[in-house]
Amino acid sequence: MTDHLQEQIRRLILAVNVIDGVYSRQCKEIGIKENTLTLLYALDDGMAYSQKELSEKWLIPKTTLNTIVKECVAQGYVRLEPASHNNEKTIRLTQQGHVYGQTVLAPVYQAEHQALAQTLQAYSPDFIDALEIFTKELQATAIRQEKSKHL
Repeated sequence: MTDHLQEQIRRLILAVNVIDGVYSRQCKEIGIKENTLTLLYALDDGMAYSQKELSEKWLIPKTTLNTIVKECVAQGYVRLEPASHNNEKTIRLTQQGHVYGQTVLAPVYQAEHQALAQTLQAYSPDFIDALEIFTKELQATAIRQEKSKHL
């Protein structure tokens, strides 16, 4: 691997780590667990998802997600609904959960919108597509490596 390529990877991974750190600090300021914020963020699109879908898409371990969902059900933030296609239930925000989510997500969304607006003044939105492609390729490579270890 060339030094230039390795340096670009390091810059990218450092940026991702800083982004993770920003969200972590925001959670501490808000007084919410990171995975709870992730669940509220994921459900804020108004859709219902199974725990499996949320776990796979948002990379929350199933046991952690199960615990968070139980906590949010007890607090009245989410409800479990029967899924039409299988026995697994789907998770959806309640009205109370939507209001709570908007409250805790407001500073997160504000920071994201401001940062993206500033970024888009200098760069094309194509950088998002490029980051998604990098993420998919990295994930696919990691999965292939995992599978080859088990052969």
